[in-house]
Amino acid sequence: MSPIAEYLIAGLLLIGGAFTLIGAIGLARMPDFYTRLHAPTKATTVGVGAIMLASISYSSYQGAGIDTAELLITVFLFMTAPVSANILAKSAMHLGVKHMPETRGKPWDQ
Repeated sequence: MSPIAEYLIAGLLLIGGAFTLIGAIGLARMPDFYTRLHAPTKATTVGVGAIMLASISYSSYQGAGIDTAELLITVFLFMTAPVSANILAKSAMHLGVKHMPETRGKPWDQ
């Protein structure tokens, strides 16, 4: 494998790990449900996506070609994570889950 490919894969793994760690820390540290939902949804989706791209790149450089399962996992991750976060947020709004007083823009009060 060429050094450029190794650097690309290592970079994607580092980026993916960093975003996943940031999302996990955000989940633990944020004060209310809505911000806890926001942090892992955005950061972890990018993190897992970068890790999956690294896996696809590695398998294609090893000569195995692009694995359809890995590609489908990446596509479904990017499609389902925002939709499920939206459904969770709307459910929380309808149930009246408390939010931080500093929250700007209150669509549930309209």
